[in-house]
Amino acid sequence: MKVSLLLALVCTAILAAGARAEAPGEPAALATKVQEYVQQATEVARSVLATVQESEAAQQARKWLADNAALARQQLAWLKERLSELWKRAPAA
Repeated sequence: MKVSLLLALVCTAILAAGARAEAPGEPAALATKVQEYVQQATEVARSVLATVQESEAAQQARKWLADNAALARQQLAWLKERLSELWKRAPAA
């Protein structure tokens, strides 16, 4: 999750806690409310992240990356082999 979104959630939680604090002069009550809002925001963020990771599009993207990574490794191995053959054939100067 982006840092800016988390920062916005924390700021919103602080503002909401300040607005809903029963006794605004009591820092302990405000701190408790902020902690509750932050915990709720964290749970929501984790839930959304889990949903995105489990989505079909994410699974397809991971499969595509894995398939293309294997192809890139194969091509790199082929290139190394060809370069080593050329290196062996090159006359020593």
